[in-house]
Amino acid sequence: MLKIQLEEASKRFQYEWIFKNLSLRLTQGNSLAITGSNGSGKSTLLKCLSGSIPVSSGKIVYAQDGKLIPETDWFSHLSISAPYMELPEEFSLKELLTFHFKFKKPLNGISPKEIIDLLYLTPHGSKPVGQFSSGMKQRLKLGLALFSQVPVIFLDEPTSNLDRKGIAWYQEMMANYANDRILVICSNEPREYEFCEQKITLEDYK
Repeated sequence: MLKIQLEEASKRFQYEWIFKNLSLRLTQGNSLAITGSNGSGKSTLLKCLSGSIPVSSGKIVYAQDGKLIPETDWFSHLSISAPYMELPEEFSLKELLTFHFKFKKPLNGISPKEIIDLLYLTPHGSKPVGQFSSGMKQRLKLGLALFSQVPVIFLDEPTSNLDRKGIAWYQEMMANYANDRILVICSNEPREYEFCEQKITLEDYK
């Protein structure tokens, strides 16, 4: 059982506090929505939670069955989908999935073909990712996060670039594949996080 704990975590850039004195405890099966106005720092908090940038004060702790996980190893326990995440566009879809799953195990042993079918990208397996539409790339990012066998999933603006059909697909995928994990979603759109058990607003931590 993996747990993430924030103890009075704070982050600032120069003289501006992005968030201050944030304390949280998340265990597998918990879901959290991080809301706030544009520019409030939702993505910054997510980057701190993933270990890609440090907090300025306080601390964030990952623990597995009571044993602390070094910050350098957090990445192996999580997956992330975010607008600022780049995909290797010279790879075909099949090549990208093969590459990705050299670093992460596929969820429940799901095959690349099954993933491609679930992403509604069946005709595009041999196409370079650089030729994908923005909606296809977004489904791919979400698929890489959801279909990785990890206990933590971070999603930033998960339905950006998705049309109505894509949003319905996202909601179905979350219902079917995001259970029993720590799920953190940064969003201003209730449709993206309405199923989350907990919610914080970043403006409350300035």
